[in-house]
Amino acid sequence: MSESTLTKPAVPAAPTRIEPGGIEAIPAERRHGSPWQLFSTWTAPNLEFATIFVGVIAVAFFGLGFWQAIAALVLGSAAGALTQGILSTWGPREGLAQMVLSRTAFGYRGNILPATINTVMAGLGWFTVNSVSGAFALSTLTGMPTVLALLIVVVVEVAVAFIGHDLVQLFERYASFVLGAIFIVATVTIFLHADLGVVTDGSAFSFGGFTLAAGAAFGYAAGWNPYAADYSRYLPATVRRATVGWAAGLGNLVSCVVLMAAGAAAATIAGFDPGDPTGSFTLSMPPIIRDLTLVAIAVGAIAANALNIYSGAMSFLAAGVRIPFALRRALIALGFGVVGFFLAWSAIPDAGHTYENFLLVIAYWIAPWLGVVLVDRLLRRGTEIASIVTDQAKYRNAAGPIAFVVSLVVSIWLFSNQTFYVGVVPTLAPEVGDLTAIVGFVLGAGLYALLFRMLRPGLGGPLGAAPATVIGVDAADDVA
Repeated sequence: MSESTLTKPAVPAAPTRIEPGGIEAIPAERRHGSPWQLFSTWTAPNLEFATIFVGVIAVAFFGLGFWQAIAALVLGSAAGALTQGILSTWGPREGLAQMVLSRTAFGYRGNILPATINTVMAGLGWFTVNSVSGAFALSTLTGMPTVLALLIVVVVEVAVAFIGHDLVQLFERYASFVLGAIFIVATVTIFLHADLGVVTDGSAFSFGGFTLAAGAAFGYAAGWNPYAADYSRYLPATVRRATVGWAAGLGNLVSCVVLMAAGAAAATIAGFDPGDPTGSFTLSMPPIIRDLTLVAIAVGAIAANALNIYSGAMSFLAAGVRIPFALRRALIALGFGVVGFFLAWSAIPDAGHTYENFLLVIAYWIAPWLGVVLVDRLLRRGTEIASIVTDQAKYRNAAGPIAFVVSLVVSIWLFSNQTFYVGVVPTLAPEVGDLTAIVGFVLGAGLYALLFRMLRPGLGGPLGAAPATVIGVDAADDVA
């Protein structure tokens, strides 16, 4: 049987119909789509100024030369794209959202912690960051007040997310074509004016700056990880998982690397002002390219935040919040839009440094969460997952919350390098930069592997024994 046969839609997409329900498993008769649609799904939301600004801060804030910055940005983006591809393969098998699948590693109640964190980061944090960049672009283009531009951007973002999955996928598909063409032209223009040999502080290679830039790039690319299965869960269960992984991973990687490189190059142009990154980025462009780029930045913010609002609502429900309305997901998305507007409004005065700190904080929590969920899936390879995370509210797994909290606290305490807190190691040796994400991932994975065997998950108390069908560590399937 060919792959084209396997991925033939079971039902047509319905982009104009409000998606009902919440986090229930998608039944076979509602599955549709092709794995390669994920390439657009994860390309379009990265075609925005927030991605560009990661490259900007690598040079303008962390003091790296262009080629040093590129090495760090590629490394961090590749790590985040790899895990994006792996997690995306989990959606078609169970038809469940990513933070619902996280319940196997954390238990039904223990999963409230990561699901709540992702709700805040997606529905409010990322929403704020991207809305501000979109508003700046629209304001620069039209001359309208920034607050009015912000309101326009937010209304469109919320409208797309409110309708739901099929409209989100359709929007991302066409946005990837239009935004991709504009940003390729913009990137070429930037490189024609850049001084790629400049080192902003005149110093040699900085290991600390390198780790900070790599951590920021990882935080950005991996910021989509807790959403991964949300957009692959509608695919038929028969699709090739390798194709799903490649499509999602490459979409994330290519878009991140190209636009981050454009940002790093822009920061080398004489007169670049980090206090006005959007204006400085477009300053050297001919008027028509500048205006098209500003339009693309505004539309890119909408492409990103359609996912952030949609997945923020999914995470809110995955935290165990019970809402009886048929359109519960849509109503939650609307609520996030209202709250997010006021948060974005308050973030406008100091957007640059707010974003720098936010990127690293994202990596701090996602890294140990990844360590836990990836090891959990490896240990459970070949087992049936859906009934554990949807039908058994009494299911407990103390290993996940313990490993996550311990690795999160220890890694931040020892290695954080933020303006609001500098950990023990960077205080004593500032040249190490920020290794929090690496330490958090390794520690989370190792602790979970140990505790999973000691605190056998199951349906009794927090440490109750589980039947073999739940533990299932001897089957032959792979990690996906």
